[in-house]
Amino acid sequence: MKIVIAPDSFKDSLSAQGVADAIALGLADVWPDAQLVKCPMVDGGEGTIESILAACEGELRRADVLGPLGTTVDAAWGWLPQNYTAIIEMAEASGLQLVPLDQRDACISSTFGTGQLIRAALDAGAQRVILAIGGSATNDGGAGAMQALGVRLLDEQGQTLSRGGLKLKELARIDLDEMDQRLSQVRFEIAADVNNPLCGPHGASAIFGPQKGASPEQVRQLDQALGHFADHCAQVLGKDLRDEPGSGAAGGLGFAAKAFLNAQFRPGVEVVAELVGLAEAVRGADLLITGEGRFDAQTLRGKTPFGVARIAKQYGVPVIVIAGTLGDGYEQMYEHGVDTAFALPSGPMSLAQACANAPQLLRERAGDIARVWRLAVRKS
Repeated sequence: MKIVIAPDSFKDSLSAQGVADAIALGLADVWPDAQLVKCPMVDGGEGTIESILAACEGELRRADVLGPLGTTVDAAWGWLPQNYTAIIEMAEASGLQLVPLDQRDACISSTFGTGQLIRAALDAGAQRVILAIGGSATNDGGAGAMQALGVRLLDEQGQTLSRGGLKLKELARIDLDEMDQRLSQVRFEIAADVNNPLCGPHGASAIFGPQKGASPEQVRQLDQALGHFADHCAQVLGKDLRDEPGSGAAGGLGFAAKAFLNAQFRPGVEVVAELVGLAEAVRGADLLITGEGRFDAQTLRGKTPFGVARIAKQYGVPVIVIAGTLGDGYEQMYEHGVDTAFALPSGPMSLAQACANAPQLLRERAGDIARVWRLAVRKS
């Protein structure tokens, strides 16, 4: 019996590796002779580096970079020396978790530190950069990251613009003369599941600005500033990508990555699955168990269980989901490769209790699944 364990993390509780370990313990309690293959997964958000390095035996590297508000932060990034690939989580340098709630300011936050991480990857000799862009604190259209990579953004007086999305309204000229020439030799892939455009009612500012501290008036101003930035980018680059799906991801970093780095957008779970060899692990398996903190209709938008189930379906492998909670519309996943789903709590409990007891609860649910599955195998 071969069982593949490929869960996402349970936010505020366990990493994907921790979830996989707990499920494996529960399965082994009941079925000690089963072959258990752990493939911790993520969809391009928090934990991407950890999951990929755990599977690929890569190196964890660190760099001091500027955080969203300009203070120095210690940011981690991943390095796969065998194929000169860097894995960068923008949240490490420009993430919302780096900014206290009362200090969040979408007008001045910058992706400069993310650009510094890309530069560190170039210095290491990267030929491929995978940029996971979930969890940003920024709304600067990726301008800060491009500044860190040598793009000069100048005002009417020829002075360098201060960082932050709102300052882009003062942009008068873009100078590419000092842009890092190594960028043209690198393949950039963006791991994301956001398909918003840069501007407009469904753009970066309108949809994501409020959670980053923007008031309704600031949302309007930021949207105009990003449009002004896009106008100048179109003039200097000869292409206008503001309406491309994904350009609004990470406060517009998706736009800059497409425009300046010729980045290819791919679903985050697809990128991670490729790197950790999930398809190879699933081939010949009898069962796959995946999971996430909240399993609902939003899972259809490219979250981990959706991507994992699609791969398992290609090989005819049954899929069971263990989730912290089962939300509205989770049943829709039954049409996309998931065979059944179980909630983690065994009875009434608070979210805090569920998070604190997640390892034991996961172990118990996995044990329950193993008992039912073993009974079905015996009868067949």
